[in-house]
Amino acid sequence: MTILTAKQKGMTLIEIMIVVAIVGILAAVAYPSYQNHILRSHRAAATSCLLELSQFMERNYTQNMRYNSADFALPNLQCMTESATRYTYTSEQAQRTYTVTATAIGPQVNDTGCTVLGMNQAGTKLVDGASDAATVAECW
Repeated sequence: MTILTAKQKGMTLIEIMIVVAIVGILAAVAYPSYQNHILRSHRAAATSCLLELSQFMERNYTQNMRYNSADFALPNLQCMTESATRYTYTSEQAQRTYTVTATAIGPQVNDTGCTVLGMNQAGTKLVDGASDAATVAECW
């Protein structure tokens, strides 16, 4: 007489718990990195938009020989519309100078140290109003 043994199928609870622990550790490492990547990519889009606004300001100067012409209005560029949930764009202009800025709002405020990006008529890149080379290199 032969004894039939049943073959086990499936996984044990311990095996499932190990897989859950590994997935949890991977998620704990990957999620903050992902969030940081999202902040950096939106910041890059804002700096690109500032460059486009700066070109608009220079075009305005070429046409009117001044930055603060009477009919001046900051254009509603597509880049501004796309990043409207993360940045607000403003400009301050005088006859021979201007500064365009992108101020972080919403979730982008978590981008510490790079919350106010700017550029002036000399092409100087600004971070929180300062042109410190190390900070500018980090944020731009």
